Amino acid sequence: MSTVSVTPPSTPAESPSAVLRRNFSDTVLSSLATFGRALRIGVRATRIGIEDLVRLRFQVREGLAQAWFLIKVTAIPSVLIAIPFGVILSVQVGNIVSQLGANSMIGAAGGLGVIKQGAPMAAGILLGGAGAAAIAADLGARTVREEVDAMRVMGVDPVQRLVVPRIAAMMLVAPLLNILIIVVGITAGFIVAVAALDVTPGSYWDSFGAFTSSTDVWVSLVKSLLFGFLVVIIACQRGLEATGGPRGVADGVNAAVVMSVATITALNTVVTQLVTMFLPMRTA
Repeated sequence: MSTVSVTPPSTPAESPSAVLRRNFSDTVLSSLATFGRALRIGVRATRIGIEDLVRLRFQVREGLAQAWFLIKVTAIPSVLIAIPFGVILSVQVGNIVSQLGANSMIGAAGGLGVIKQGAPMAAGILLGGAGAAAIAADLGARTVREEVDAMRVMGVDPVQRLVVPRIAAMMLVAPLLNILIIVVGITAGFIVAVAALDVTPGSYWDSFGAFTSSTDVWVSLVKSLLFGFLVVIIACQRGLEATGGPRGVADGVNAAVVMSVATITALNTVVTQLVTMFLPMRTA
């Protein structure tokens, strides 16, 4: 008795353009879903943090412990970044303005560059690198060890217990880091301008004071707060969603760092354009 084999009809292969469209749509939908989850965690953590402050049950000790940890991992790198940044900015600006015979403007250009762009970006990138990696690794390890699930079983809200103190710590450390970078960067630029570019100290600080206002400093601090908030929310979201053991924790840490730096860069562009539109630089 012979058997007849039936070959199933072959499905037509997808065209490269269809594969690209499908991958692109999947990536966009996945990114929007991730953004939505992170936004939900941020809104919920903010609401819980405000309620805890009003009811005087905020975890002050845990928040200070997290803030001290962030300071330890970011303070020295901030100084190491601020010094070459201030030096490079003074040298590059000095080479340009010296050809125009306006060496006294080095203070204005260097100071504004550090305050408005260099300090908040450097603070955000450091917090997104060291801070986000540490937070995502800590929460990811707790998640894969099922500690977060155990907290939910015991009636403890992981957002209240783990996320809120880290947000408070980041909101405290981000402006402090920003101020540290401003001071070190401007000081380094001043030393280079006076020692290597033959700029008198008086003209440096005169031009710096003529073009720099307190509004520039406040805008820089607000930008650092926004960057810090985004960094901690992304890190907490990736850590709480880690799966697959140590490999999943490593992937979460990598994603937290990459997403933090990319988000900070995009947000800095938007904020800079808005500030330029509504707060144009005043003339001396």
